[in-house]
Amino acid sequence: MMVIGIILLFLLLVLLILFFLKQRWTRRHLPPGPLALPLLGTLLATGLWLREDYFFKPVKRYGNIYSLWYGRQLMIILSGFKAVKEGMTTFLEEFSVRVETAFLDEFGKGRGIILSNGHTWKQQRRIGITSLRKLGLGKKSIEHQIEDVAQTLVEIFRQTKGQPFDPSFSVLNAISNVICALSFGRPFDLEDENFQKLVQALTIILDFIGDSFHVMYDLFPQLMKYLPGPHKKTLASVDIIHAFAKQEIEKHKESHCLHEPQDFIDYYLLQMEKSRNDPDSTYSDENLAQCIFDFFTAGTDTTYTTMMWVLLLLTNRPDTQEKVQKEIEDVFGSSGSISYQDRKKVPYTNAVIHEMQRLKYVLLYGVPRQSTKDVMMRGYHIPKGTVIVPDLRSVLLDPEQWETPEEFNPNHFLDKDGKFIEREEFLPFGIDSQMEQAKNKKNRCVISENGILIDYVHTSFLYSSCSLMHCKRSCWTEGLRACAGQQLARIEIFILLTSLLRAFNFRLPEGVKELNEEPVAKISMHPYPYKLCAIPTKA
Repeated sequence: MMVIGIILLFLLLVLLILFFLKQRWTRRHLPPGPLALPLLGTLLATGLWLREDYFFKPVKRYGNIYSLWYGRQLMIILSGFKAVKEGMTTFLEEFSVRVETAFLDEFGKGRGIILSNGHTWKQQRRIGITSLRKLGLGKKSIEHQIEDVAQTLVEIFRQTKGQPFDPSFSVLNAISNVICALSFGRPFDLEDENFQKLVQALTIILDFIGDSFHVMYDLFPQLMKYLPGPHKKTLASVDIIHAFAKQEIEKHKESHCLHEPQDFIDYYLLQMEKSRNDPDSTYSDENLAQCIFDFFTAGTDTTYTTMMWVLLLLTNRPDTQEKVQKEIEDVFGSSGSISYQDRKKVPYTNAVIHEMQRLKYVLLYGVPRQSTKDVMMRGYHIPKGTVIVPDLRSVLLDPEQWETPEEFNPNHFLDKDGKFIEREEFLPFGIDSQMEQAKNKKNRCVISENGILIDYVHTSFLYSSCSLMHCKRSCWTEGLRACAGQQLARIEIFILLTSLLRAFNFRLPEGVKELNEEPVAKISMHPYPYKLCAIPTKA
């Protein structure tokens, strides 16, 4: 028996060696990375649980472009500003497709903006961007709605009377109501039962997306459909938001307001009517409901998390907070509205906001893409179907680009005269890859009569202001997969922050020396729960 055992052990060892040699040979042209095991891939090498440095550690050993395996799925990680910029601009079309997994397919079913591809994605993104523009993105109309939400938030904070409180629920409600105003044409009363169900469902979804449990769903999708777990509750919450959206869609159909569109649903229904006889149209109730779902998930979590970090960092830094308040007071006084365009008048405040977004990037990494064809990058072969992960967090903390990458330093965005400066390395919303392409085309841009930019790869852009040098037109370019709602997020953060800092000094609760600045290491990098005191600036 012992001899048989030794023989079996020897054969197993030989098989493992052969497996290792075969893997090394077949993957010799790929970027370097840890040894991948059957089924698990490189999960054991990188760790089963997410950490803040999860994607940073392999860089020290394998360099700024390396391979990981997610089960049998190859992932290429691009780390640092130079690698991310090269990958996202050189391979603009090749790396433009969203990743398709069992987990994401259950969430989006190939519909909407975020989780769709091809013709569906182009049409849904186009209606999303054009609707946001027509609703007044960058103009006063949307800002008025955000200002109303900000004042409601101020009143809620005022009710705490300077006592320690957790701001998370109030901030989440405020951000969610901005999306409600855009999607449905109105914010909801905070006590509204349907609104609270919506926020609760959204919270469940965001917690699940931020966790790594869905890795198990992707590895064993058929098995997970029959097993209990948080994925069941999450998918039920997805249905709740879809049902809520469809209910609002039916109300809009009954109101017959398409001749005077007031919100995203109106504009979408109008487009459906125009495209009724187009056999290639993807405009439908199902895609509309998914677009609304996309607005809530993508448009709420990132802005909400950013605001939670903003409040935390300012509470820990009373000197910075006081300097921002003084600048706002000196420029605008203690009353009157402040618009997003006014940010140019307060360079220090603008720099502080940018620095907070840089230091506390709200995602563990950038949104993954998928390669549509075989490409060569830096001498490495990247096969078709490979998942490409642009690690935007590594860009924002790149020691080659930032003077003090690990420290809070608003001077990263100020010149020697205290004027605000744009930084090419500031990419919290993704890289504007077509901006880079346009620069390579001798600073040319193309604009259609209705304000939608269509460049040489037929991608729509949002009308605003052009940053191409010597360009005489008013246009603003975005990358193929750059965040479509980034302008909305910028407006929200600026107006919410200036409104709150006008009304309150944020202080630590008695006996607390400092709020914890370590993130909860999930895909979405939230701060740990905390309490602060909102002390009114006026008695």
